[in-house]
Order: sequence, then C-alpha cells, then structure tokens
Amino acid sequence: MSREHDTEVPVGTDADEARAGDAAGSATEDAAAAADDAALAEAGLPAEGGVRRPQRRASLVNRLYNGEAGLDVVGRSRLIYKVTAVVVLVCIASMVFRGFNFGIDFAGGNSFRLPGTTAELTEVREAATEAGADVASAQVVGGSEILLRTGALDNAGERAVVEAVAGTVGITPDQVSPESVSAEWGQDITDQALLALAVFLVAVIAFLAIRFQPKMAIGAILALLHDLVVTAGVYSLIGFEVTPSTVIGLLTILGFSLYDTVVVFDKVDENTRGLSASARMTWGEAANLAVNQTLMRSINTSVIALLPVAGLLFVGAGLLGVGTLKDLALVLFVGLAAGAYSSIFLATPIVADLKEREPEVQALRRRVLARRSSAARQGTRAPAGTVASARRTRGPARGGVALAERDPGALGPAQADVVVESPSSVAPEPARTPGPRGATAAPRPGQRPQRAGGRPGAKRRR
Repeated sequence: MSREHDTEVPVGTDADEARAGDAAGSATEDAAAAADDAALAEAGLPAEGGVRRPQRRASLVNRLYNGEAGLDVVGRSRLIYKVTAVVVLVCIASMVFRGFNFGIDFAGGNSFRLPGTTAELTEVREAATEAGADVASAQVVGGSEILLRTGALDNAGERAVVEAVAGTVGITPDQVSPESVSAEWGQDITDQALLALAVFLVAVIAFLAIRFQPKMAIGAILALLHDLVVTAGVYSLIGFEVTPSTVIGLLTILGFSLYDTVVVFDKVDENTRGLSASARMTWGEAANLAVNQTLMRSINTSVIALLPVAGLLFVGAGLLGVGTLKDLALVLFVGLAAGAYSSIFLATPIVADLKEREPEVQALRRRVLARRSSAARQGTRAPAGTVASARRTRGPARGGVALAERDPGALGPAQADVVVESPSSVAPEPARTPGPRGATAAPRPGQRPQRAGGRPGAKRRR
C-alpha cells in the first residue's frame, strides 16, 4: 500500500503576499496623490480637502535666475532714499572739509626721472626729502626708471634734489631729468573733463527722453549724479592722489552705470506697456517686477566687471606695489559698485515715485485695488497676468503688492462688508408653537397653505 505525501505549504506565505500587495497598492496611491497635488499646485489650486501640502522652497540662486527673488525695491523706496542720503551726505562732507589730494598735474610741482630699481626707491625718496623737497609720490616705471614727484621748487631747490638723488643711486647729475609742471595744465584737464561730462549728460537725457520717457531720463541722471558723488567722496576719504587717470576712470564709470540702468528701464517699459487696459497690476508693481527680472543680469554684469578691477586694486597696487594702477583701479572699483547699486535700487524707485503722481497711474492703482478687493470678497481668484507665472505668490506690500505677480489667493480671507447668508441660514425653520404676532407656526392638518400677505386659497391674478 502506497502512501501519498501532500506538499507542505509554508505557513504565512499567503499573508506575506497580501501585505506586499497592499504595500504596492499604497505606494501607487501615494504616487497618484502626489501627482494630483502637484497638478493642483501648478494650477494654483489647493490640494484635496482644501489644504495645500507644503512645497520645498527653491534656492536663492534659482529664484534669482527666475526673477522670483521677491525684493520689494519699489515698495521700500523711502528706506532706500534714507540710506542713500546718509551715504551721499558723508561723501559731500568729506569733500568739503577734508578735500582732495591733488597731484602735481593739478596742483603744480616738479618731477624727476632717473635710472633705478625698486630696491633703491626708498633711499631716493629719503634723499629728496632731506634735500628739502615735499615728495608727493615715488614709483618705478618701465621696470628700470624711478619717477619722483615733489611740490613746487625753485631753481636752487631743484638742483639740490638732483644732486641728492644722483649721489644716492651712484650716477651723475646729468642722468637725472628734472621737469617742472604748471598747475594750469591740470586746470585745462579739469575744464575739458567737465565739458565732456556736460555733453555726456545732455546726450543721455535726450536719448532716454526719446527712447523711453522724460521721467526715466530724470531717474537715470539722478543715479549718475549719485555715482559721481559717492566715487569722489570715497576718493576723498581714502586720500589717494588725484591724477589724470582718476578723471579718466571717473568718466568711464558713467557709461557702465548708464548701460545697467537702460537694461532695467527697457524691462520696465516692456512690463508697463498696455498696463492700463489689463489692470492686472499697478505701475509700481510692474516696475518692481522688472527689477527682479533683471536682477541676476545686473549682478552678473557687475561681478564680471569688478573682478579684473579688484585684481588691479588689491593685487597690483596692494600686493605688488604698482602705484601707477591704484589711482585708476580705485575710482573704477568704487564707481562700478556704486553704479550697480544705483541702477538696481535707486533709478527705478525714483521713476516709479514720479509716475505714481500722474492721474492716469493713480486711476490705474484704484482700479487694480478695487478689482482685487472684489475678488477677495467673493472668494475667487483674480485672473493671472500675462507678465508673470501664476505659481509665484507674494505677500502684500506698500500700496499693493511688492511684485507684479500678485496672487489674490495669497491675500487670505477678506473681511466682507455685506452679510452673506449660508445655506444653513436660509433653511426652513422647524415647526413651533404659535407665539406673538409675526411668528411662524406649523399649519394644522387639512389646512391649505397660506401665502404671505394673502387670503387662504386665494387665486393668483393674471
């Protein structure tokens, strides 16, 4: 007799498979729910159940590149004006009370050229000082020649300095080349620089007034004046010698500052074109959006321009001791930094404040705020603008929103000025016993319904 053996099934296999299937199904449901929430968030709608799941905030660099940094530049114009005014006043006070260290090209004096190296520079300077000269600067030019600049000297003083420096280096006095510089030459340079500046400003005003609008020309000119005052003030505070290279650098920074300002103004003009017809945002909000959209471009341009200038200033003049570079490098470094600040934080707020005084712009602001108030009161979302993405939401700012990408849903619940009845408040009341006059009571059995203000069973007149 043969015995049949049944196959043994491990205990718990069916339960494990069931649990694995449930886990897979749960993961699939979670993935589907996450996809649905992402789609709702993309559309600007809350997640299922009315609660939007928290989303990871993008990094600062990503928001800068996408124009979503959220800087409320126009809304905080008063604070910007106060900080700028303090800096400008300090620079003006330094120029008035401290003054400038003018070189011999502007103040007049003497210069001496002689063969020498960097190792002999200090000895030559001390010898000229002992001979009675007021040494303004001493530097090596061309790698094998020392240039010594002093205050104005008479003929006897000039001969004494020549003999002193020649004896220090070990050369004959004939190998020293003295030269007298008149202050009139520096005055001619100053007059020509001021004339060039005046022509430049007139051309800038004309271009911006024709290409954009007169108020933008005013904002650009005020930003340029800010750059000039701050650069000159810092130069006065540090005490570097003012040379023709300083004047050249001062005129150079004007072009950079104007370039960056025109880039921002072009975006402002693009955002505000046709703004009155759409009434999606105020003029100041559109201008503030333009600043955020061009912010990364301005930062990149400024950093790329400042890096080589910083190399000239800190490496060339600071570490290597090349004195011929420090005059030009300092004025360029300070001017480029001041120009980047004014084009981002100063020019556009000035234009926005000037535009907000126009009746048309004020009427636009009233329409925009009324539209948002109505949308918030009704609990609906205002239509998103074509300039910005609906995903970007910002909080309210001075006089409206900080950015033009206003999301009315971010306003929160509005305080309604009228009573809105809910379905529960207008539902039929339960029957109750007769009370005072005007109270509602349940009809008796068999009684015909009675219309308000009419007789029982009265027919309607046609």
